[in-house]
Amino acid sequence: MEMVDQNNGIVGSTTGSNYYVRILSTINRELLKPSASVALHHSNALVDVLPPEADSSISLLSQSEKPDVTYNDIGGCDIQKQEIREAVELPLTHHELYKQIGIDPPRGVLLYGPPGTGKTMLAKAVANHTTAAFIRVVGSEFVQKYLGEGPRMVRDVFRLAKENAPAIIFIDEVDAIATARFDAQTGADREVQRILMELLNQMDGFDQTVNVKVIMATNRADTLDPALLRPGRLDRKIEFPLPDRRQKRLVFQVCTAKMNLSDEVDLEDYVSRPDKISAAEISAICQEAGMHAVRKNRYVILPKDFEKGYRTNVKKPDTDFEFYK
Repeated sequence: MEMVDQNNGIVGSTTGSNYYVRILSTINRELLKPSASVALHHSNALVDVLPPEADSSISLLSQSEKPDVTYNDIGGCDIQKQEIREAVELPLTHHELYKQIGIDPPRGVLLYGPPGTGKTMLAKAVANHTTAAFIRVVGSEFVQKYLGEGPRMVRDVFRLAKENAPAIIFIDEVDAIATARFDAQTGADREVQRILMELLNQMDGFDQTVNVKVIMATNRADTLDPALLRPGRLDRKIEFPLPDRRQKRLVFQVCTAKMNLSDEVDLEDYVSRPDKISAAEISAICQEAGMHAVRKNRYVILPKDFEKGYRTNVKKPDTDFEFYK
């Protein structure tokens, strides 16, 4: 927004075009700053000044809109639950403890591991068990069409969190914007690196008196930039491996808790199988077993339904991903 005189101005649109517009007499001229977002009528008249977050895809979830996931909804992951509660939930609910002890609480937490192991669900559970505002974004949302939009969105996220502190910022699939830097040859690569630099800058700019926690999740921690992983930015790194036999049993118990199973169903048979499967795959097995019973118009799930669900979701891949071995 650029003022020409008291009644006219030039506005740049999101499509890249500039418009010479009339400014209604009811508009507060003090709000018409170069960085302001405005609403235009189809007759090219400026009719309103929008709040700073109006043109951002950042969503702030109120208390009523928070995820309804609880720790009990997540089978297994006992160590991971304890670590994230110490790093995120405890500083938000008992911030005075850290002041009395004389240490700074962790600023950020990285959740990493293969897909489907419960990283996103655990982040939602933490948000549900605190009174903090919850801001969730996906890393790829920061990559915008126009130059400078991505870093501005990063600033918007942290500004929104500070204004609504205590708050939790959850960045899913952070590897989309935080891979190790290299000599970028294209404009798109340089823009992604600028987004990363802004993210690092915002995390360094945290005031410990402002109770804002950052949780990041990724499937490829090995590709992240070392500057992001250093202590002081991401102080706690929590691994989510594929479940072992005990963890499988707990996941099966959670997934089948509300299912009408036949007495003939022996979950231990599926727990003891050597296939390496994730918690998401176990959930899919149980869902598919239920769907198979529905197709047969039965109200009870039989062992053959589980066998069908297991064969459908657990297939022998031709090649395994080396970085998960």
